[in-house]
Amino acid sequence: MIDLTELYVHWWAGRSQVQISDSLGIDRKTVRKYLAPAEEAGMVPGSAEMSPAAWRELIGLWWPATVDAGLRQVTWPVIEAHRDWIKQQLEAGVTQATVHQRLTCEHGLAASSASLRRWVAANLPEETRRGRAAQVRGLRAPAGPGSEAQIDYGKLGRWSDPATGKTVTVWAFVMVLACSRLMFVRPTIRMDQEAWTRAHVEAFAFFGGVPARLVPDNLKTGVDRPDLYDPQLNRSYAELAVHYDTLIDPARAAKPKDKPQVERAMPYVRDSFWRGRTFTHLPGMQAAAVEWSREVAAVRSHRGLDGAQPAAVFAAVEEAALKPLPRNGFTLAVWSTAKVCPDIHVKVGPALYSVPWALIGQRIQARSTATTVQIVHEGQVAAIHARAERGRRTNPDQAHRPRMSRWPSIVTANAR
Repeated sequence: MIDLTELYVHWWAGRSQVQISDSLGIDRKTVRKYLAPAEEAGMVPGSAEMSPAAWRELIGLWWPATVDAGLRQVTWPVIEAHRDWIKQQLEAGVTQATVHQRLTCEHGLAASSASLRRWVAANLPEETRRGRAAQVRGLRAPAGPGSEAQIDYGKLGRWSDPATGKTVTVWAFVMVLACSRLMFVRPTIRMDQEAWTRAHVEAFAFFGGVPARLVPDNLKTGVDRPDLYDPQLNRSYAELAVHYDTLIDPARAAKPKDKPQVERAMPYVRDSFWRGRTFTHLPGMQAAAVEWSREVAAVRSHRGLDGAQPAAVFAAVEEAALKPLPRNGFTLAVWSTAKVCPDIHVKVGPALYSVPWALIGQRIQARSTATTVQIVHEGQVAAIHARAERGRRTNPDQAHRPRMSRWPSIVTANAR
């Protein structure tokens, strides 16, 4: 009601629709829509005196849905009480749309986004009104329910960890369901294989199911050899795909249109979730990201859905289309390669593990979980060890040692 009253007061003062649109931050089509009843009634701007009360009465007749006594109490002094906080957010690069969302959710402000924009335009310097946003546009056929999820790693910014005092770069793992646009975000300070795989597991748990196809970037954490027709996945990622019965179809290098939904989401994540916020530790940051994904991103009005909320579309058409989660949990494993040393040990991560003496000088693969390390050579498991602590060396299995009479000649032969 307050917004419409202001619109009609501007119009009655003789301002054009273009001027009203620019001044109030309202789309020209919207201005034209709300002025239509006045023009159809033959009203001519400035022909008589019209008070705000008179306009409210007419607006109540033309647009009954806008009558809300609670909104009449919203004034600029109420927004003014948050001046310092609003200025801090805008100077941090947060857009006015996100500032309004945070004021509404976190401070209980019952004002429209247009009211906030007008207050900012009138009360804050020009440099604080500049929002930073970017959009990546791509044309693709609409994805069917449950058919696809798009994945990306995006840089959020620098963060000072209070526990260590170090400043680190924080990245965001983002997975977006292409049909409903429901989004999962997980911040991380490491872009390694374990973080990549764990983020997928958390994302599937968040959605309560698994999409038929995953479209990630060609990151080394997931893809060893990029190729349009036959990409080679690393073994950890391949294990995850088999466990969850999903197809991994990496996007082409430098082709953002292969995954436009998640590319568009990254600037929004940086603005709405990251900028202007402080976090005391990484687990708290990750928990906040899950809450933000559920309580903010999922219920926003999405342009790609014609204004519908991702959570509503997900519940209506996509939730039932996802594949169910496996009954057994996924065991996170990291694969690595190493060369066996002459002392029949191989370095896997920060520890040393014994292997059969016949593998001295050979390259092996190691599969490491939270509790065990498997040594694999030519597709066969050569040794299994409990996970050792950093800097420790496992005691060699007796079967790994050669006969003592042959040991000098074996070592000499492999050394050559």
